[in-house]
Amino acid sequence: MNARTDKDQEVVDLFNRRGRSNVRAADQLLSQVAKGDEEAFAQFYDLVIARVFGLVRSVLRDPARSEEVTQEVMLELWRSAPRYQPSLGSATTWALTIAHRRAVDRVRSEQASRDRDDRHARNNPEGTAADTESVVIDLLDRERVVRALGELTEPQRESIELAFFGGHSHSEVAALLDLPLGTVKTRIRDGLVRLRDRLEVIS
Repeated sequence: MNARTDKDQEVVDLFNRRGRSNVRAADQLLSQVAKGDEEAFAQFYDLVIARVFGLVRSVLRDPARSEEVTQEVMLELWRSAPRYQPSLGSATTWALTIAHRRAVDRVRSEQASRDRDDRHARNNPEGTAADTESVVIDLLDRERVVRALGELTEPQRESIELAFFGGHSHSEVAALLDLPLGTVKTRIRDGLVRLRDRLEVIS
């Protein structure tokens, strides 16, 4: 019984030593990253990426969004390494703090965007979109439309292409993009208004 307990303690001590070693390694690597050392950053990246992604994923849930935010975090760590102060905590703790802030900011930003879209949709009747659609259809010329589409935002262009070139209803577009119907209607309406203006300019 005592032998097993001693062995268990050896394993615990080993993990603790490795943990402390990783912390020291991260701190040392980040000091090199602050000097622009790309190889040090590659090693630092490998050391912290799993924990950064795990934290971001716990906040955002969605894997694709989590990967995107994780890469934003790593880019921020590279750029802001010179501002790291060891007296405020380990490099790993600093990285995780930035990761948590970024993830929370993304949640807040997306919620604010949805709220704005929903308010806009409530305050603007569907009839306005219908009128704009008829103007665009009347002006429809494939070459000019393609050029004008290139000047829309990516969300606007994606929604309009699905609705008009893909033949999907607003509800179907919302389902395909996994967005609220009000958000899709707002994107299509705003995109069509901008598209109409661009078509008038390049006609």
